[in-house]
Amino acid sequence: MNAPTANLTPPNLTHWAERVDMAAAFRWTARLNMHESIANHFSLAVNPEGSRFLINPNGRHFSRITASSLIEIDANDPSTMDRPDAPDPTAWGLHGSVHRACPHARCVMHVHSIHATVLASLADSRLPAIDQNSAMFHNRVVVDDHYGGMALGDEAARCAEMLADPKITTMVMGNHGVLVIGATVAETFNRLYYFERAAETYIRALQTGRPLRVLPEAIAEKTAQEWESYPGFGNAHLRELKAILDAEDPAYSS
Repeated sequence: MNAPTANLTPPNLTHWAERVDMAAAFRWTARLNMHESIANHFSLAVNPEGSRFLINPNGRHFSRITASSLIEIDANDPSTMDRPDAPDPTAWGLHGSVHRACPHARCVMHVHSIHATVLASLADSRLPAIDQNSAMFHNRVVVDDHYGGMALGDEAARCAEMLADPKITTMVMGNHGVLVIGATVAETFNRLYYFERAAETYIRALQTGRPLRVLPEAIAEKTAQEWESYPGFGNAHLRELKAILDAEDPAYSS
């Protein structure tokens, strides 16, 4: 009689559905040109405490990420950077710090996308609610005005502390980029997508030199809450992206 194999699953085959979702998010981010070189990172907590998480392997382009290539690491394991498959140091610094400090941040996506980074480069990096998309983030964004270098050590921990309020979904990292958090891959990617869209709309509106039509506080907050309760939107968004990838680039789910 063969011995049971339930406990012999290779580490890169656990949490398979979550891995496929992550790989799809990486591939679509590359399609949208929101990635940068072999930099930037997405992570997803896979234990109840939020300390163990999946993250992209060091030096892998977003367009080549697969479900099985994601590595699983522990934010509380100081020997992580001694592993042969150790993640990028800034990935360990920033994502490890967020997953240690903010258990509610199940998924963390950080990019240097063009329009979010332009916003992060302005003296005033706030995103006003000037349309339905930007209203999604009303009162839910924190702006880091104190960039102190790459996200290593104390700098990474400082950034993580700014996400302590569960209402905050997005951090505009001044002079750096954007970081978005959420409960699932679908929710977080949907926010990342819409933040970049909202930042682009705002920047293009500024370029006209004409006055902005900013939503009143009550309407902006009402719209943000309506986005939060809109049934299944993020899940449907990711489902459709995976359907396209299944037809055009199925290797992502391998």
